[in-house]
Amino acid sequence: MDFKLFVVSFVTVFVSELGDKSQLAAIALGGSSPSPKVVFLGSASALLLASFLSVLLGESTALLLPEKVVKGVAAIGFGLLAVRLLWPESEASE
Repeated sequence: MDFKLFVVSFVTVFVSELGDKSQLAAIALGGSSPSPKVVFLGSASALLLASFLSVLLGESTALLLPEKVVKGVAAIGFGLLAVRLLWPESEASE
């Protein structure tokens, strides 16, 4: 097993999930539930399934498209998201 890849994957996903909507939902459910262990198992299972599906999708994409294309599309997508987040909201007309 590639330990360095494991650590990079763990840290990347862990940091990206901090303060995420899924974490806030787990906090709300855990605080209002009589069984926080079940909330933990459910939310951990959901994160595992989402990660598993993401890895499968990434692997399939890598088989079909060259790495440079995938990285380029990802870079453009993240760039567009960054511009959108920085762009001021336009006032909705009533």
